[in-house]
Amino acid sequence: MARNEKNLSRALAAEFIGTFMLVFAGTGAVVTNAMHEGALGHFGISLVFGLVIMVSIFAFGHISGGHFNPAVTLGFTLTNNFPLKRLLPYWLAQFTGAIIGSFAVAHLIGFAGLGVTQPSIPVTSALIVEALLTFLLMIVIMAVATDSRAVGKAAAVAVGGTIALAALLGGPLTGASLNPARSLAPALVAGNFSFLYIYFIGPLFGAAVGAIVYKWIGRTNE
Repeated sequence: MARNEKNLSRALAAEFIGTFMLVFAGTGAVVTNAMHEGALGHFGISLVFGLVIMVSIFAFGHISGGHFNPAVTLGFTLTNNFPLKRLLPYWLAQFTGAIIGSFAVAHLIGFAGLGVTQPSIPVTSALIVEALLTFLLMIVIMAVATDSRAVGKAAAVAVGGTIALAALLGGPLTGASLNPARSLAPALVAGNFSFLYIYFIGPLFGAAVGAIVYKWIGRTNE
């Protein structure tokens, strides 16, 4: 196997495990909270989502870039920070890791809705919230991942903190998915696909715009 193929295999394994961890820990926290009389609470669930992303980036960021989100991979690809030929393999690894993570939650922790994302606000508002929160997330990711002026060692903390912040704000409104894989996985396992399109359109659009906007405002040659 050529060196590039070995590196890609390792990167895909990292994306698979990282996205599995996100869904297992994050939606697992949602299910645990539902099954144990609000033991974690909204703050606790938000903290779990932020922490699992933070530790996953620390663990795998140097191997795969630490995307764990098809929307983030799309944003990097559109701004030439990621090769187009790796887009679909990354998506496959991310969606597969998420789905297996959701099956693990169902069989090891419990069902209790499986953390399926559903909006509590009108559809249009939910689309805007998901797009806006993902836009802000992508801005932060682009800053710490692509800009040499940023403090690279703080990347995991910055991204994890942004996820926790988005969950605190957007959780009661839309579930604060910001991630098509995170939403598809529990929807598929639970057989509940209502409003799933919100969690594809909103994050993919928000990440694309966020990446393009940061590429423009972060320029140093003008």
